[in-house]
Amino acid sequence: MAVSVKVGEAAYARYTFRLRLSSSAHSALLAEWDRCRWVWNQCVGASQAAYRAGEECGPAALDRMLTGWRAEYAWLRAGGSVPQQQIVRDFAKARTKALRDAKTRRSVRQRAGMPRFRKKDLADPTLNYTRRGFRLKDGRLHVARGISLTVVWSRELPAAPSSVRVYRDSLGHWYASFVVPAAIQPLPETGAVIGIDWGVRETATTTSDDHDLPHPEYGKKAAGMLADHQRTMARRRPAPGQAASKRYRKAKRKAAKAHKKIARQRQDTARKWAKRVVADFDHLAVEDFRPKFLVRSTLARKAADAAIAATKHELINMARKHGRNLRLVHPAHTTMDCGRCGARAKHALPLSERTYTCAACGAVSPRDKNSARVMLVRAGLNPAGADRVRPDGPPVRPAA
Repeated sequence: MAVSVKVGEAAYARYTFRLRLSSSAHSALLAEWDRCRWVWNQCVGASQAAYRAGEECGPAALDRMLTGWRAEYAWLRAGGSVPQQQIVRDFAKARTKALRDAKTRRSVRQRAGMPRFRKKDLADPTLNYTRRGFRLKDGRLHVARGISLTVVWSRELPAAPSSVRVYRDSLGHWYASFVVPAAIQPLPETGAVIGIDWGVRETATTTSDDHDLPHPEYGKKAAGMLADHQRTMARRRPAPGQAASKRYRKAKRKAAKAHKKIARQRQDTARKWAKRVVADFDHLAVEDFRPKFLVRSTLARKAADAAIAATKHELINMARKHGRNLRLVHPAHTTMDCGRCGARAKHALPLSERTYTCAACGAVSPRDKNSARVMLVRAGLNPAGADRVRPDGPPVRPAA
């Protein structure tokens, strides 16, 4: 039996604003990042040594190490303790997740994505501050160690923020991302339900033809321009130990701008589609799709261009924001089950077969449309009249 998801309760949202930095504030933030990056690299070294020795290197041990490092180095004490503590916590979370994912793999470090050293020229600055490490006064953001930042307020914050992330993107722009409690903004009830199946040919196939999301192919359209910039970078790449030329930096910035535009196009399309779906339907049955396996297939490039994970993330956030009932459905056997009678085929359909034909009831429908219908059945949102539905299907879990 499916469990209803009470989205919106005890949830948080991020509000991101552009920052305008003075030269002194810019230098101070970079100095803070250098200290935090040093702490991260020290954690990586300590973690690798503990792993080789078969010892445990948990968050408590890392906190004790940070206390010792700050007591030993005066230049480290000159920086704020809050961002350094947060970088240690971020490392501990990343290491715990990597170890959990590595239980069934041979090489923990190479195959599980263990945290690695952050190089100065490759890692973009990211500083996290909790409530005791920042304050808002007269429209300005003041962080630890007296660093004052000018925020470009495009809208008001709905509540007092609990934390803020100050970071720089690939174009050199600085942003402040505030975390605030997310209040539910209810929409009029419609009583309608929808099933959503993710795919590559179409990013999202639904039980409603008017709400299908076609593959936008933003990356494919910009591939030629990106290739030109990358070839230019390859020709002008500096030798090891030499500074990059002005023309190389210019080509690198053009490539970064192209990537940024593609990412924003994908995000904008996903948000608009998610808002339309959430506005028209009260209950959503969504495939809990994990597209990692597509990286090792011939569809890797097209799947990455579809941005399935980002679209799913926007849909979950939009449902939580407006208080809709969203249920995540396990994707196992969704292409083998019949969305009409619940019968399961003996063999999985190959990807080249785009039409599903049920051997039990004779139903014929497009492959992805049938899968979207299966989502409704498994989530317990199937309209009245469906029979012979499998009661022992894969589990339905709440949206995190």
